[in-house]
Amino acid sequence: MKRSGRRICFLVLLWTFHLLASAQEHRSSWTHFRGSELNGISFDSGFPVTWNDSTHISWKVPIEGKGWSSPVVLGNQVWLTTASREKKEMRAVCIDLERGKYLLNRVVFTPSTLYRIHAVNSYATPTPAIEDGRAYIHFGRYGTACLNSVTGETIWERTDLQCEHVQGPGSSLLLYRDKLIVHMEGSDVQYILALDKQTGKTLWKTERPRALYDQMAEIGKKAYITPVIVNVKGRELMISNGSAVCIAYDPETGKEVWRVTQGEDSTIAMPVKGGGLVFFYTSFVTGEDGRKYAELFAVDPDGEGDISKTHIRWRMKAPVLQLSTPVFVDSYLYTVDSKGVFYRLRASDGAVSWSVPLKGKFNSSPLYAEGRIYVSSTRGETLVFAAGPKPELLSRNRLEGAIWATPAMVDGALLIRTSNYLYKIENK
Repeated sequence: MKRSGRRICFLVLLWTFHLLASAQEHRSSWTHFRGSELNGISFDSGFPVTWNDSTHISWKVPIEGKGWSSPVVLGNQVWLTTASREKKEMRAVCIDLERGKYLLNRVVFTPSTLYRIHAVNSYATPTPAIEDGRAYIHFGRYGTACLNSVTGETIWERTDLQCEHVQGPGSSLLLYRDKLIVHMEGSDVQYILALDKQTGKTLWKTERPRALYDQMAEIGKKAYITPVIVNVKGRELMISNGSAVCIAYDPETGKEVWRVTQGEDSTIAMPVKGGGLVFFYTSFVTGEDGRKYAELFAVDPDGEGDISKTHIRWRMKAPVLQLSTPVFVDSYLYTVDSKGVFYRLRASDGAVSWSVPLKGKFNSSPLYAEGRIYVSSTRGETLVFAAGPKPELLSRNRLEGAIWATPAMVDGALLIRTSNYLYKIENK
C-alpha cells in the first residue's frame, strides 16, 4: 500500500509538472527588444485600445533608479534593468507577470567610476534577453552577465568589454543559437562579439572596417544599435548598421558578407526585415548646402561585397538622430521620425501612403497588434492608430511619467515602462 501510494503521488506530481510546463510552453513570450522575433509585432489578441492611470491597470510597480531598457517576458517572469547614479548600482529586476510582485531586485554591478551620459539616456538602456532558465543583462562598458532566472544568481559575467560610449550605453542583446551577440561601439573602439551563452567566453570578435572609420571624427564613430537576423535563400545573416556602414555578418563566424556604406555619426534605430528587403536608417551625412540629414534605406540583402551601388532599392531623406525603429506590417512600413512625423510607406518602393505630424518626441519604437499601431511618446502618452490606408487615430492614452522604453505585448496585455512605474494594462 505504501509503495502504491508513493507511486500515485509521484504520478500526480509528474502530471502537475507536465501541466505547468505545457502552460508555460503555450504562453506568449517577448524575449528581446521589440519582441521574440525583434520585429515589434504580437499575434496575440485582446489588447486594450483605451486606458489611463485608473482604468485597465492590472498592476503598476514602482521601479527604483532610472533605466530605459524595455521589459522582456518569458513564462510568468518580466525582466528589466535599472541603475542609480548616486549609489553606483546596476540592478536586474524580475517581476511576477500575474501579480505584479517583485521576484528579484538585486545589484549585479557596482562600478567604481561612472562616465558621462547624454541627458536623455540612462545607464540601464540596453534591453535584456531571456530564455528558459537564463536572463542575460547588459550595461555596456559596466558589465554583461548571465543570471539564473530561477535563483537570480550570477552564472557568469564579463566586465572586461570596454569602449567609450560618450553618451552612455544603448545597444541591446541578441541571442542566436549558442551565442549571445554584444555590440561595443564607442568613439575609441568599435567591435562586435559573440559570447558562449553557457560560459560567457568569446567565440568570435569582429571590428568595424578601419579604412572607413579612420577617416571619421572620433565623436562620430559611436553607435547604439541592436542587430537583426535575416534568412536569405537559406543562409542566415546578421544585419548591423554602424555609424559609417551597415554590414551583413555571418552570425556563426562574424565574417563580413556584404556592406552598404554611408554616414558620419551615430546610428541608434535597429534594422528591420520584411518583403524580402532590409530597411535601416543611416547615420547622418552633410549635404552640399551644409545641412545634415539621415536616410532610410531599403536594401536587397542577396549580395556580397560592397553593394552600396547595386542593391539599394529605394532611399528617403530623414532627420538626424533617429531613435525609433520602424515596424513592417502587410507590405508597409510604419515609422516615426525624430521630428515626430508618423509615416506609412509602401515597403516595395518607399511611396508615402500618408504622413501625420505628431506632438512630442517618440523615442520608443512603434508596435503592431490586431490591426493597430501603438506609438508611445516621452510625454507618457500612447497613441493607437488603425493600420491602414488612412491615418485613423483610435485613442490617446496617458500615464504618469515619461515613456522612453519600447513596451512589451504578451497575452493581450501591454507592459509599459514609464519613468516612475512598470504598468500591466489589459482588458480586465
